[in-house]
Amino acid sequence: MASQLTYNEQFERHRVAVLIPTYNNAGTLGTVLSDALAYTDHVIVVNDGATDETLAVLEQFPALQLVSYSPNRGKGIALRRGFAYALEQGYDYVITMDADGQHFASDLPVMLQQVSEQPGSLIIGARNLHQENMPGKNTFANKFSNFWFYVNTGLKGPDTQSGYRLYPLYLMRKMRFLCSKYEFEIEVIVRSAWKGIKVDWTPVKVYYPPAAERVSHFRPGRDFTRISILNTVLVLITLLYIKPRDILLFLLKRENWKRMWKEEVLRADESNFMKAASMGMGVFMGIVPIWGFQLLVSVLLAIKLKLNKALVLLSAHISTPPLTPFIVIASCLTGRIWMGQHARDFFFSDGLNWTTVKDNLLQYILGSITLAVLAGTTVWLVSWGILSIFRKQQKNG
Repeated sequence: MASQLTYNEQFERHRVAVLIPTYNNAGTLGTVLSDALAYTDHVIVVNDGATDETLAVLEQFPALQLVSYSPNRGKGIALRRGFAYALEQGYDYVITMDADGQHFASDLPVMLQQVSEQPGSLIIGARNLHQENMPGKNTFANKFSNFWFYVNTGLKGPDTQSGYRLYPLYLMRKMRFLCSKYEFEIEVIVRSAWKGIKVDWTPVKVYYPPAAERVSHFRPGRDFTRISILNTVLVLITLLYIKPRDILLFLLKRENWKRMWKEEVLRADESNFMKAASMGMGVFMGIVPIWGFQLLVSVLLAIKLKLNKALVLLSAHISTPPLTPFIVIASCLTGRIWMGQHARDFFFSDGLNWTTVKDNLLQYILGSITLAVLAGTTVWLVSWGILSIFRKQQKNG
């Protein structure tokens, strides 16, 4: 009893609740609730339109905080409504557990400990994905999800699909979400990372019953399709907005310039030629007309050619706002040298519409490639000269 009170007091002190969404899990829900209540009285259940004996099970636990609605809306909606309810009740955090019995309440202290050790972080319970009865499709889906999470955030993690999580709701209060099904659990961690919330992992136990006893509402065809569509949208947002935003915010801080100058430009283990080539390649990729894929291709080329990735990415942002209009205009004017008597004096001289875009597209593409080669080569040569002089003086000094 003393242990229970100690944990319950910690839940109250940190304003943490356990949040359990459920849909037709009557067979396991009672045990899950009994185990969770052994650690804390602060348990919220979201009944996502269950049609089995779930209500009868819930009636056995009058101390629960219950959110119930019908019809079934999906796990994403259940979590979002649970978040909203928890905030209304004054909670700052929720620890989410699945109602199918795969999570152990004995790991609640592990998750609760993270509130003190990593306050304001979104913590995901990392499962052992190689244990007995682990579904093969789950292992593949998790690797798939981990890869795209890395693409979208630059963060590597062992398990992005675990539902055992600690959410810092007070930092997520103003966030608005789009997804309603299983893909919500991908959206929420990606967008939290974009918002600057730290995402981390801690090991937890997991139980997977034999296939004959397993109850799952995951529909591989539909849900994988929804997850794939979500990842496509998130990647586009990452390339077109998040990465340029992060670079701009990085460049606005003076201390970042000093650190980058010391760690990247003056790095002793890299030749002047390679540094200059990295900057020249970055400028080339920033201008060449592959909008939406410039950063991705820049990274791939930097890896393939063993260039300085930081300098390539930094230089590639030459075409991000507010410089984008000037790059487009310069590309169109440069393209006049290839068009002869068909050259246009100015790209949008007849207004901006589909016809003018189509009529001027070839001039823009040719000019953009030409400008990219000229600008990239110029930056390469000038950078090489400056670095050779500066680093020689530094060495002699």
